[in-house]
Amino acid sequence: MSELNRQIILRRPVQGMPAPEDFELVESPIPQPEAGEVLVRTIYVSLDPYMRGFMGNEEKVGQVMIGGVTGQVAVSRHPEFQEGQFVCQYVGGYGWQSYGVVSGEELRVLDPGLVPISTSLGVVGMPGVSAYFCLLEVGKPMAGETVVVSAASGAVGAVAGQIAKLKKCRTVGIAGSREKCDYVVEELGFDAAVNYRTEDLDAELARTCPAGIDVYFDNVGGPILDVVMAQINTGARIALCGSIAEYNDPIGTLQGTRINRYVQGGLARMEGFNQGQYKDRHEESLALLAWWVRHGKLKYREDIIMGLEKAPEAFIGMMQGRNFGKLLIQVHEDPTQDS
Repeated sequence: MSELNRQIILRRPVQGMPAPEDFELVESPIPQPEAGEVLVRTIYVSLDPYMRGFMGNEEKVGQVMIGGVTGQVAVSRHPEFQEGQFVCQYVGGYGWQSYGVVSGEELRVLDPGLVPISTSLGVVGMPGVSAYFCLLEVGKPMAGETVVVSAASGAVGAVAGQIAKLKKCRTVGIAGSREKCDYVVEELGFDAAVNYRTEDLDAELARTCPAGIDVYFDNVGGPILDVVMAQINTGARIALCGSIAEYNDPIGTLQGTRINRYVQGGLARMEGFNQGQYKDRHEESLALLAWWVRHGKLKYREDIIMGLEKAPEAFIGMMQGRNFGKLLIQVHEDPTQDS
């Protein structure tokens, strides 16, 4: 191979909102796999809010940015993988680089005839799995209940809201623009949506959730969580999936959400979520998510940006709410897509 492996590394620890100067594009020889390993040619790299935690760690300076990847096997020294197969490494992926060597145990083979391979990083990948288990196992929605989802047009929130609808719940989304609110109602089938940037969130939640809130699927934390908590019902479940509003804040400056009067005495239950808890059931969720997508019951939107060098700016834009749908960086051509 005559080309080099292009990588985005962390140049310095990030404080506050990331900046382009926090990253550096470097080139190195393409690595070659040892016995039991596979060289993958990257097609898509996933950008997700959890990566912000990696950026603040001084020990990570000089390392390749983490992230899930979907690609094609370029060289295989593993008996279970053949060159040309499409694969995904969505948990602990080798990250922001054009090639990566991984052990076969870390890869999942994709069938492009079932769903587009890009979905393995979104609706049929880590975001979809997070939405599935966090909503159903933590939120435990029941038919007829009201479910509120923050960051409702994002990769996780969009799936969570649609699953809530499949469970016959009244579903209300919170998003950051009129366009995103229209999308979750008109295309994803939410019952209502509130633009937290331009509308009175407290008043609009009271209007769109007249029976109160039974399940809150939280992707953002911060002030939005405060407002929602004031309208929860007795016995409500608050599923904490993410806190993007707080990821850029230094740990010492975070202020606890004022929730004691709502959760004490059993009035409500608040529970965090870690996808690793359900590792043994990932295949169960992935199969059902793919079935829903194939049968039109689960819709999705992707925000694909061409070029590995665009990853830092794209990530910053996501943290500022500028992306619309699952954010992906396309590194090489996708052979499964019609040109």
